[in-house]
Amino acid sequence: MVETAQTGSRTVAILGVGVMGSTLLAGLLRSGRDAADLVITGRNAERAKELAGTYGVRLMSNVDAAAGADTLVLVVKPQDMGGLLAEISAQVRPGALVVSLAAGITTAFLEERLPEGTAVVRVMPNTPALVDEGMAAISPGSHCDEGHLSEAEELLHSCGKVLRIPEKHLDAVTAISGSGPAYIFYVVEAMIEAGVLLGMPRATSTELVVQTLYGAATMLKETGQHPTVLREQVSSPGGTTMAALRQLDDHKVRAAFVTAMEAAAKRSKELASGNA
Repeated sequence: MVETAQTGSRTVAILGVGVMGSTLLAGLLRSGRDAADLVITGRNAERAKELAGTYGVRLMSNVDAAAGADTLVLVVKPQDMGGLLAEISAQVRPGALVVSLAAGITTAFLEERLPEGTAVVRVMPNTPALVDEGMAAISPGSHCDEGHLSEAEELLHSCGKVLRIPEKHLDAVTAISGSGPAYIFYVVEAMIEAGVLLGMPRATSTELVVQTLYGAATMLKETGQHPTVLREQVSSPGGTTMAALRQLDDHKVRAAFVTAMEAAAKRSKELASGNA
């Protein structure tokens, strides 16, 4: 049984310390969470042991962690979720909160495999959480109240921004912010390669592109202006930007992005329905 370190504090167990699990762990500690209140588990025993030693948290088996934790954060691959729930279900404490970060795993799927009445929150995170700039969307299960949602928000705020989203929209969230960083990196790769093609050293091209991306994103966030307005400010009639944008329109790049994101949302629905 996990003993709570301080009166009134809640023990949080992170089941699965791969990239996202270890990112959440580090974020919680940076935000001031007491290491004594954190438990981790992991399939990679060597990696989990290393993390436990580095951060001063406790390493346990899935069963032991589930038996004592007030909050269970499940950070495993979607195809591994059924097995994990079968392993820990009998050990989940009454009143415990279960937070799932597995893509495509619905709250109904979790509730069917956990003790009756268990509060569940489904999360769609993204990888910028690695640098505390994540975008996480959370959706409540049928037994989840305001207190549970607030606790989930507090956990995820340690790695970035959190929005409450109806679960019916989470496939779209997956397509937009969950997979979104990959689209941005894809465009950045193309821009860097264009710089190299135009005769520029790769390091210089990379610095130009990365800072341009960072500056453009900052403008969007801080000015609050619509992206169309900001784009038009750069697009002088008959100028270089308009020449480039004409080529993007001719190649239907905007339509390709929409189609790609529709495909991502469709794939998310397939994962949720078990058609992996």
